[in-house]
Amino acid sequence: QVQLVESGGGLVQAGGSLRLSCAASGSRFDFNVMGWYRQAPGKQRELVATIATGGTTNYADSVKGRFAISRDNAKKTVSLQMNSLKPEDTAVYYCNAVIYFKGLDYWGKGTLVTVSS
Repeated sequence: QVQLVESGGGLVQAGGSLRLSCAASGSRFDFNVMGWYRQAPGKQRELVATIATGGTTNYADSVKGRFAISRDNAKKTVSLQMNSLKPEDTAVYYCNAVIYFKGLDYWGKGTLVTVSS
């Protein structure tokens, strides 16, 4: 049973920083891609950032230059450093991990990030 557990959410003032972490367990296989998505109230879930096993990253335009994603393949963890936070970054942030050959992706339960103005 694959589980993804996020941590690090909370309340921060605009301009501040937070670091989210996600630890995966229960998989015998490496995750091809790990990443972060977010869902704000009344909106659809959207991609924030992803990182492949080899280190290739992909960011939403809205977070480029402010957020940085990293992963530890050996520990099966992924982190998201969020700087210069804005009120519009307020959302529940979800960790995601994909194993291509199995055609499966996994989701954490989410962690709430609230940015006050």
